[in-house]
Amino acid sequence: MSTGQGLLLVWLLAATAQTAGWAWQQRHRNAGIVDALWAAGVGGAAVLLAINGVGAILPRITVGLLGGLWGLRLAIHLWRRVRHETEDGRYAHLRQRWGDKGALWFAFFQFQASLVVLFALPFAAVARNPQGVTVWWFAGVLVWVASVVGESAADRQLARFREDPANRGRTCRDGLWRYSRHPNYFFEWVHWFAYVLLAIGSPLAWMAWCGPVVMFVFLRWLSGIPFTEAQALRTRGDDYRQYQRSTPMLFPRFPRSKP
Repeated sequence: MSTGQGLLLVWLLAATAQTAGWAWQQRHRNAGIVDALWAAGVGGAAVLLAINGVGAILPRITVGLLGGLWGLRLAIHLWRRVRHETEDGRYAHLRQRWGDKGALWFAFFQFQASLVVLFALPFAAVARNPQGVTVWWFAGVLVWVASVVGESAADRQLARFREDPANRGRTCRDGLWRYSRHPNYFFEWVHWFAYVLLAIGSPLAWMAWCGPVVMFVFLRWLSGIPFTEAQALRTRGDDYRQYQRSTPMLFPRFPRSKP
């Protein structure tokens, strides 16, 4: 199977899954499922492209395993939030504007399906890599482990904070959240550099840069930080404004002693 055919199959499967997700949210009025399906779709794309790749066996096994595990962990984490919490504030705010208009929500879910293909490009690059064990392979695995451990820790710290009713209306400053307002986003972005390293030597190595570049654009200016912080200001007000003044947005550092 060619790279183009593999990406086409990824899109067809992602579009089908997001259509089912759209139907589910029409019944349950909870659009958060779109994120869980996106993560599952990207992780599944890593496995699919690894199986059908034409590169050496080691990079194919590596990208299938690492990409699949990353997607599975994130999809399960997001699905638990969808099942046990009310609709994410970002989507609830969007629902106030769109209501339950099926066509708008369908277009939104299908846009997420197209993003699955975009973020599958790094996996396609690695799956074409003809090289076996190299120093870049070790570096890529090390970056993946460090970033996934960091993102998992940030997610657990935030979940633990939110489970305590006494923290309602307050901002999490526990653990990694003391050094960055979005440590989960930071490690998510770093994670994509793993595939840049794993793709070195591939004839499609340039495609691997789509991961960190596009992810940074989305996190920093489009659907990540702007929406998350707007919702935080709506729900936590002055407490979050103080957090903004004392804590860096994305790249971790020690917080300012005085706001």
